[in-house]
Amino acid sequence: MNRPVVVGVDGSPSSLVAAEHAAHAARLRSRPLLLVHGYLHPLGYGVPLNPYDLGVPAPSEESQKMLERTAADLADRWPGLTVEVRQVAGGPGATMVEESRRADLVVVGSRGLGGFVGLLLGSVGAQVAAHAHCPVLVVRPDEQATGGDGPVLVGVDGSEASRLAAGYGAVEATLRKVPLVLVHVSPLEEARPVPEETEESQAAHQAEAVRVLADASEAVRAEHPGLVVREHPIRAAGATQGLVEASGTASLLVVGTRGRHGLTGLLLGSVSQAVIQHAHCPVLVAHPVS
Repeated sequence: MNRPVVVGVDGSPSSLVAAEHAAHAARLRSRPLLLVHGYLHPLGYGVPLNPYDLGVPAPSEESQKMLERTAADLADRWPGLTVEVRQVAGGPGATMVEESRRADLVVVGSRGLGGFVGLLLGSVGAQVAAHAHCPVLVVRPDEQATGGDGPVLVGVDGSEASRLAAGYGAVEATLRKVPLVLVHVSPLEEARPVPEETEESQAAHQAEAVRVLADASEAVRAEHPGLVVREHPIRAAGATQGLVEASGTASLLVVGTRGRHGLTGLLLGSVSQAVIQHAHCPVLVAHPVS
């Protein structure tokens, strides 16, 4: 099954930037690109008010033209790329989650209009990030450029989720022909009354970082022997600060949906929102393809 790269498009600048990144991802993977427009409001606006009319509104001609224009533009600028379009009678979150069942990758913008209002802000973003059946690439409107020679950055903490993220990161780095940087975030130490306790705590965190990074690096190198892999321990006030600051030189940041230690709560609540909204590069949320 040749799973496509799927991107939500509504004609807004954010979704068009996301479509550009989706085209780049599709080309890297040798996959078709599917542009999807969900044309019902997430609260049901557009559904017939007559209880005896069990149908749903027909796709709009205006939206169809928007999709076709976008597809033609992408196909022209990405030679060899197969682009398809589809309108779906559904809210943004449910539409993208359902499409992810048949996708290799879902790409979303962090802002939108019409059928994708508030994508990746609030409940819709949480729905897509938490329930997608494949990886999710999050792109902000200011991220115009695709590609780049910056490394692929992966946050690791020794959990199963971070091992999955490291695997995805290795594949992305291989496709992009850039190094993979494995990052472990350790907490900053607070001053303690007994200096020996501070030194012991610092030594313990350092030893944990070395172990986690070495294990992750060994696993990646076993699967990708030709890949350049670097280990980068960081001390920061929290996972968000450490990953956001490190993302400044990266072309992509890959995160897992669960974590321990330095990445606790990633993609659950404020940490996920902060990483997605403030990282200096696109963010890939690692979900297994199901």
